[in-house]
Amino acid sequence: MKIYDTPGFPNPARIRIVLAEKGLEQRFEFVPVDLIAAEHKQAAFLAKNPSGVVPVLELDDGTHIAECVAITEYLDNLDGAPTLTGSTPREKALVHMMQKRADDWMIDGIGIYFHYATPGLGATLQAYKSPEWAGRKEWGERQLEKFTNGMRYFDGVLARTPYIAGDSFSMADITVYCALLHAAFINIGVTDDYPALKAWQAKVAERPSVKNRSGQ
Repeated sequence: MKIYDTPGFPNPARIRIVLAEKGLEQRFEFVPVDLIAAEHKQAAFLAKNPSGVVPVLELDDGTHIAECVAITEYLDNLDGAPTLTGSTPREKALVHMMQKRADDWMIDGIGIYFHYATPGLGATLQAYKSPEWAGRKEWGERQLEKFTNGMRYFDGVLARTPYIAGDSFSMADITVYCALLHAAFINIGVTDDYPALKAWQAKVAERPSVKNRSGQ
């Protein structure tokens, strides 16, 4: 099986952490995609994922699975022993609820800010973003406020529970952690204003799957 991704970027990092948590790295070949050159916006890649984003999982039968949540669901259940997406109806519901919030407030918030309110990945990709690129900076900057509100929310959650969706590490934790990685890349860190989030970030950073994720 293959995974098309770009090492070091937040969404690819999510799946690499999942693979490491599940001990599945050796079952996959990683195929690099050049985001800076907009390879993911060209016809060959769009045939695999019309959304034009990484990562993409390619199964042995040629099936392509995009979107981090869908890929995580597949990988987590591949061995019949899910640990990251919940194993009971209650756990599954809580993980998916928190996952949705993590995607909307954290990954999307910092991602939109990065692409629209900063130079992002450079001039080549600007043509693929929006015809009103120059007028979107203010909108992009507002997404940083959404991201900050997300940090405040998850700080409150983590003041009550050890992990984002409860007592166990889940894909929601991976999503929030990788959003914070993206933020750190543009010098937005977790300050002492968010003590529970900061302590949780340090704890997650020590997980073997995070410290040793391949290709980082």
